[in-house]
Amino acid sequence: MAFEVRASGVPELEQGEPAELTVENARRKASAVARPREVVVGCDTIVALDGVLYGKPADEAAAESTLRALSGRAHEVVSGLVVLDDGRERSAVARTEVEFRDLSDEQIAWYVALGEWRERAGGYAIQGAGAALVRGVRGGYENVVGLPLPELIDLRPDLLRARAAPG
Repeated sequence: MAFEVRASGVPELEQGEPAELTVENARRKASAVARPREVVVGCDTIVALDGVLYGKPADEAAAESTLRALSGRAHEVVSGLVVLDDGRERSAVARTEVEFRDLSDEQIAWYVALGEWRERAGGYAIQGAGAALVRGVRGGYENVVGLPLPELIDLRPDLLRARAAPG
């Protein structure tokens, strides 16, 4: 299926209940780039641990602090998904538990030096070198990567239909 990625430039809300916050951010993103007669998908992801929300770290020091907080603990990755389609809005929330290994200062420094934490909720990318930080995942892996595909398919089951290539 053909698609176009459009950055919304919308400032993300950073405080609130994780499910409500991520759905509202996804709604704002989708609405900002919506065009008539198009299906638009907006998504936002945040990491939550003990009532603290971890978005995208601002700098290396914030990335190190985030990884220290997550070290040896299980946290929740929460994504809000909004689909705008011909004036209708549908939304869903995905939750995944991720358990981190106990991380040494050297492991944290190694990961931060890679720069992979940039623009990543919780300061890590599980689909990359960040996989080395993780002990286990309970729930949807795709949600941790950044787009909860099962929830998207629930909202738009027609995405599963095979589309024949032109002639």
